[in-house]
Amino acid sequence: MDAAHGAPVPDQEESLSARAAWLYFSGGLTQGEIARRLGVAPAKAHRLIARATRQGLVRVFVDATVSECVALEEALAARYGLHLHHCRVAPDLGEGPLPFRALGLAGANYLRNALERRTHDRVGVGHGRTLSAAVKALPAMQCRGVSFVSLIGGLTRKFAANPYDVIHGLAEKTGAEAYLLPVPLFAKSAADKEVLMAQAGVCEVFAMSRAASLLLVGVGEVGGHAHLSETGMVAEDEIADLRAGGAIGEMLGHYFDAGGRPVATGLAGRAMSPAVEELRNRMIVAVAGGVEKVEALRAVLRSGLLKGLITDEATGRRLVAGEPETAAPKPRAP
Repeated sequence: MDAAHGAPVPDQEESLSARAAWLYFSGGLTQGEIARRLGVAPAKAHRLIARATRQGLVRVFVDATVSECVALEEALAARYGLHLHHCRVAPDLGEGPLPFRALGLAGANYLRNALERRTHDRVGVGHGRTLSAAVKALPAMQCRGVSFVSLIGGLTRKFAANPYDVIHGLAEKTGAEAYLLPVPLFAKSAADKEVLMAQAGVCEVFAMSRAASLLLVGVGEVGGHAHLSETGMVAEDEIADLRAGGAIGEMLGHYFDAGGRPVATGLAGRAMSPAVEELRNRMIVAVAGGVEKVEALRAVLRSGLLKGLITDEATGRRLVAGEPETAAPKPRAP
């Protein structure tokens, strides 16, 4: 139950069943089309629809809220040139400005489907509160032949473990191999970055990340409540420099202005993560939301780096309503 509102919180299978049922009964899609849309096997699409019918989910859950989420997915994909197959909008669970439960469930659903389909044998992951929530919501499953690799350093300035690291959680939930980058997100200098990159174990992990076919990342804002600020990875004077340079959104330690352009500051050459140009044309899916991150998300979306987005309903509405049609990039084919 949602403690704040007394409303039931659907589990992951219920949410997927409701989505499949709406697409089938209201959207008129075939089971094969639904399977491709949701990223599941055709047999599972059939089972999801049957479950929704059997348990009365069609009457209870297939309503305006679900249909609006599906419509928002289509609008976001068209607006920002994303792949529809990799867009998910989580229904509002009444959590307030930080919908970690909804985002966690949606992110876990997306990742679980990808792992079940065995479409990716190597997955690169960032870190942060939202991705951490997704890993916590992920059910235990055996994923032999799959490996996870860190895309960014995970140590704070005091060299303590990042409290929102997701690599260890993924290894525990899936039994898969997981490779951590035992370095801070930002080196002290460009020279220190070169030294770290040459260390045994570090360059190998970076090489593995370049071979990942799916990259799951978070998106951060620029401010005192941002994840990188709270964990001590970015100092106050560095935040001031970022703001002076017009930085609004962050992804994998790279900052972007309102137009989606990378912001050149002292941090840019010290990030222990793949360079922006190395991220282009990769399958990058962001798991992020909340009203505080709308402008940050819009900035990262305008960079053209993202291929997919998993967000919440309130954020999705703001992203669609606040973006002029003329700024929309051309949609990418799935």
